[in-house]
Parts: sequence; C-alpha cells; structure tokens
Amino acid sequence: MKIALLQTGKTTDRNISEVIDLYAGRVRKYAVFEIITVPELKNTRNMPIEEQKIKEGKKIIQALSSDDYAVLLDERGKELRTLEFAGFIEKTGMVSGKRIVFIIGGPWGFSEEVHERSDFKLSLSKMTFPHQLVRLLFLEQLYRSFTIIKGEPYHHE
Repeated sequence: MKIALLQTGKTTDRNISEVIDLYAGRVRKYAVFEIITVPELKNTRNMPIEEQKIKEGKKIIQALSSDDYAVLLDERGKELRTLEFAGFIEKTGMVSGKRIVFIIGGPWGFSEEVHERSDFKLSLSKMTFPHQLVRLLFLEQLYRSFTIIKGEPYHHE
C-alpha cells in the first residue's frame, strides 16, 4: 500500500516536526509512506484570497499523479470514527490499488479545481486546528488505523 500526505508549506515548529517524524516512521512500518510539501505562496499580503486558493490549487494538482486517490482533509468532509477510518484505509488501499494521497490545504481552504479532483473529503473534526497540528493529528490517526488493521494493542475501544 502506498500513502502520501501532501501539505502546503513546511512544518516550522520544531517540537511538532519531531513528533511528525516519529509517527511518519511508525507508519512506514506498515506502508510505503511519504510526505510531499508544496511550497507556500510568496507575497500574498495584497493577493485576493480566491487568487491564493487558485494558485495553491494548481501546485497541489501538479503534485498529484493522474491515478492517485485524492482525499482532502476538509472540515466539511465526512467524519469517521477511528475504526471506520481504519476500514476506509484498508478498503481503499486494497480496492483502488492506487496511491492514497491525503491533502492538507492552506489557510483559506481548497480551490474549486482541487475539490473537483478529489475522490473523497474527510474531516478530522468540526473544529478548526492550525495546519501544522493537523499534520500531527492525522499521522497519529493513520498510525492508529494500521495498528487496528494488524490487530496490534495500541487502540482501546
């Protein structure tokens, strides 16, 4: 199974970055996993929000392969319980045979083009979190899902 996390901009908080690296390493024990970072836009102070979303969206689309299964991490997406997310990972990885790419957009959300390209929209919560923290929360849930799939004693329910 191949999985990628596509994110906009680098993780600048060293503490969060260290824990992200820890969980990325744990995930790599179960799947081929990579983190793809699309550079943040420069000089956006006077740029309209819609233009920012469009420019960022083009970068996201360019980072995807035509056969990737694209999952947007979007607050308006479908909420799944952890066990349901594990089932989603298992089913999508086996059925599609494609690389699953989870996408974290920039501060203004996704362009219409990225929404149209997506195969699924997933919400981690109805709450809003900083993008750097979302990376960590997502990776922990991805790791947790693999331990559920493998029947390992990490998740308690």
